[in-house]
Amino acid sequence: MAEPAEHKLSRRERQIMDVLYQRQRASAAEIRQSLASPPSYSAVRALLRILEEKGHIRHAEKDLRYVYFPTVSRRRVRRAALRHLVETFFDGSAAQTVATLLDPSTARMSESELDRISELIAKARKGGA
Repeated sequence: MAEPAEHKLSRRERQIMDVLYQRQRASAAEIRQSLASPPSYSAVRALLRILEEKGHIRHAEKDLRYVYFPTVSRRRVRRAALRHLVETFFDGSAAQTVATLLDPSTARMSESELDRISELIAKARKGGA
């Protein structure tokens, strides 16, 4: 099932959301300062307006400036991003996605991470994700 367009985020929109999740609230200037290779201030403001139109953030006025905060949980955004990634790069296959994650040439997993993955697989097999 395709994700609605209003929920898809561009790379910059995701970066802004990451800043807001970390800081919980931030002005456009604070967000811009937190971005790597930041775009212009007006570009940040435009992206914030787009994120607000998509329903991902809201703003409140504080000390004569707008402060932005997320309205969508990080978990929900992660799931949507992962769903998009799996559909786009792995033909919708969770098995192909996991195989890539577990490929020793692309990732080094600790024993505790592998144990946790094994637990999650066992739980999923029992029907209780």
